[in-house]
Amino acid sequence: MSNSETLLEVSNINIEFFKEGRWKSVVSDVNFTLNKGETIGIVGESGSGKTVSAFAILQLLPPNISRIASGRILFSIGNESVDLSKLSEKEMLKWRGGKIGMIFQEPMTSLNPVHTCGQQVEEVLQIHSKLKGKELKERCIELLSEVKLPRVNEIYKAYPHQLSGGQRQRVMIAMAIACEPLLLIADEPTTALDVTVQKEILQLLNELRKKYQMSMLFISHDLGVVSSVCDRVAVIYKGCIVEEGSSKEIFIHPSHPYTKGLIACKPDIAHRPDKLPVISDFIQLSSNISVINNEEASLEERAERLKKLYSGERIISVEEVNTWIPVKKNLLGKPLAFLKAVNGVSFDIFEGETLGLVGESGCGKTTLGRTILRLSPMHSGKIIYKGVDISSLSSHEMRNLRKDIQIIFQDPYSSLNPRIRIGKAITEPMLVHGIGNSHKERKEKAMHLLERVGLERNHYNRYPHEFSGGQRQRICIARSLSVEPKLIICDESVSALDVSVQATVLNLLNELKREFNLTYLFISHDLSVVKFMADRIMVMKAGKIIEEQEADTMFLAPQTEYTKELLSSIKMLGE
Repeated sequence: MSNSETLLEVSNINIEFFKEGRWKSVVSDVNFTLNKGETIGIVGESGSGKTVSAFAILQLLPPNISRIASGRILFSIGNESVDLSKLSEKEMLKWRGGKIGMIFQEPMTSLNPVHTCGQQVEEVLQIHSKLKGKELKERCIELLSEVKLPRVNEIYKAYPHQLSGGQRQRVMIAMAIACEPLLLIADEPTTALDVTVQKEILQLLNELRKKYQMSMLFISHDLGVVSSVCDRVAVIYKGCIVEEGSSKEIFIHPSHPYTKGLIACKPDIAHRPDKLPVISDFIQLSSNISVINNEEASLEERAERLKKLYSGERIISVEEVNTWIPVKKNLLGKPLAFLKAVNGVSFDIFEGETLGLVGESGCGKTTLGRTILRLSPMHSGKIIYKGVDISSLSSHEMRNLRKDIQIIFQDPYSSLNPRIRIGKAITEPMLVHGIGNSHKERKEKAMHLLERVGLERNHYNRYPHEFSGGQRQRICIARSLSVEPKLIICDESVSALDVSVQATVLNLLNELKREFNLTYLFISHDLSVVKFMADRIMVMKAGKIIEEQEADTMFLAPQTEYTKELLSSIKMLGE
């Protein structure tokens, strides 16, 4: 913190949503101040009110169904103070994007799919600066470079769907910092990023904060990130701030049981417990409990289990698979150049195994998962599932196979139909694949799955927009489980979840794996999560698998410099 001059003061804010015919409180009496040059972290479970509180500052709450019932939000520049909660939409345009920037949680739904990334960054500059023509483009390219994007000239011309999740997030960050705002609201700004890029982005944000005396309101479920970038931390639980203090004080000596639970729920790369602790362990029991569910399998037990696993059947074999994406075409549409997103990849997954796949965003992890499902066209190679070459199946034959192989997508909002209630989203796949004898039976199973992933039965009739990002991801997991698959490709399936719900879902995935002998290809940028889940880990770089080892062995003795760099980055982020 560079000085004690207050930039933002949130006083007794109460936010209500219109639900079931009446106004219900979702945020109660929230108070905090943010000084110039300071970063404050807001930590809590999904649905606790973190994002809602941030949206209230910029008046981005959904109209007609939400309101600021009371309180004030003072934003001060020099001798001028304005209550943002009282401004009209027209008056707010002066502040949004200019004096106050925001990085949204879900970049795919925040970026316009019909405009190039360059156009969208330039739009911010056009509104809040006098740059035009060549200067405008140069500043845009500079911003894309500043957030560590590769091939900036190509990305300048690219559309959001042509980028990986992590790359889209970095375009959002470039838009948010374009006008050098005094306040940057960062809502899960590094959720989609691998650890090495995450470290670079956080360093960049920290440099910008110091250079421009920029303040940050940093919302995240990643406690390691929060502890490394924030001066102060406020912990929010069920719409109320239950604990606030310096980062060191909160993370070393937490006082509230809820805070203790949040810290304990994060997977630890030094240990592999049989089951992760969850918040309820701390809320329901006495607050002096510091370690729960910390039993670990012995090295001998793990070695025996892996020996049995790898003496079993291969459920899927990937043989010299290439997925090349055209990046340049002639006038007739013939490809002239390719991006080798998956380049000569071969591996096996054994029945009942969890195979972890890690690597930087843009390295080809998601493309590989989509290729296995035939959602991305394969250039060459073979994919053998239980003795059948699925790379040569017709679309009709592949449809029947999709019951056995499911995917949990990275972006939960864009993979849910906003016009369909979540109950129908979960029961529809069951109906398509002939699961359940009646609608009543399918509905009961859907409600049971909602409970298993930490939601409630009465959520069955709600729409996706009524849920937080983390809650939407749990809905997607329930939908994938509904057809009783044999192999699930988890593509960053817990990246949008706070640590408590993440722990619940990871425990659930492991329980289901043991109960139904499920097999997972677990794609993630979070190495601590991958280590907890995986039997074996593959490291991917530039479309190739560069290292493959048993999970514990890789963390103890990485073979490549790239893997060593990944592990080094986790330690720097406070793991």
